[in-house]
Amino acid sequence: MSTTTTLGPHLPYLRRYARALTGSQVSGDAYVRASLEAVLAGNAELMTGVPPRIALYRLFHTLWSSTVRDLPRNAVGEPSIAEQRMQALKPGDREAILLTSVEGFSIPEVATILGWSPAKVENAIAVASQAIDRDLSSRVMIIEDEMIIALDLENLVIELGHTVIGIATTRDEAVRMARDAKPDLVLADIQLADGSSGVDAAIDILGSASVPVIFITAFPECLLTGERPEPTYLVQKPFSRDTLRATIGQALFFNKPTAATKRTGISDTKSAATGHLI
Repeated sequence: MSTTTTLGPHLPYLRRYARALTGSQVSGDAYVRASLEAVLAGNAELMTGVPPRIALYRLFHTLWSSTVRDLPRNAVGEPSIAEQRMQALKPGDREAILLTSVEGFSIPEVATILGWSPAKVENAIAVASQAIDRDLSSRVMIIEDEMIIALDLENLVIELGHTVIGIATTRDEAVRMARDAKPDLVLADIQLADGSSGVDAAIDILGSASVPVIFITAFPECLLTGERPEPTYLVQKPFSRDTLRATIGQALFFNKPTAATKRTGISDTKSAATGHLI
């Protein structure tokens, strides 16, 4: 079986992970593409004795950890939102919680992917969880037309320490609500019952506001092709508390305004361009 055939089924989910890790579809997909090209060109080898998915993620992390990840500064040379948050939470801590909560790897599997001991992985997850719960509370707007799902989302979001400012069921209602309430974060279903789209609603909202959007879908692979502009943050239905918590934490890690940016009125322009929808 060819390398492409072996790794192909796992690439959409590596894109999901890479986008969340980097806060950008463009950056995340570039890392995934570079990882695959390194294997195909014979410049890197997959780890043997482990399942292909684990070998692929380990290869990705070899490339990721060997690359200088310079974080952007804002227009006046101050640390960007991402840089300020990176100083408080090491990348490895974020990687560990995303690999377990979003990608579904076990502690031993994450240890293999990162080249760590299981104890170090568990400690990193605990540190990341504490940081998310302590520092990243926000005002959340939900776009979801199925009321049972919407209420489930609302309860989970409140349980995680956030405030739900409203639930919109259509594109037009979502745009109006975002304009009036100015949320810190949007959770959006892809398809709405009236025929409108959560994606279109998000595009309209981002036309006048800088806010991260997490899309919730039963078919994430359809939005992880890497062939067109696609969401950075995706949560798969049925969703779990841990997955939602980790994804919200990662989206806010890159995008939520800090006290300093609220005072100065300066936004993280790189996040605004790449971290919200595409």
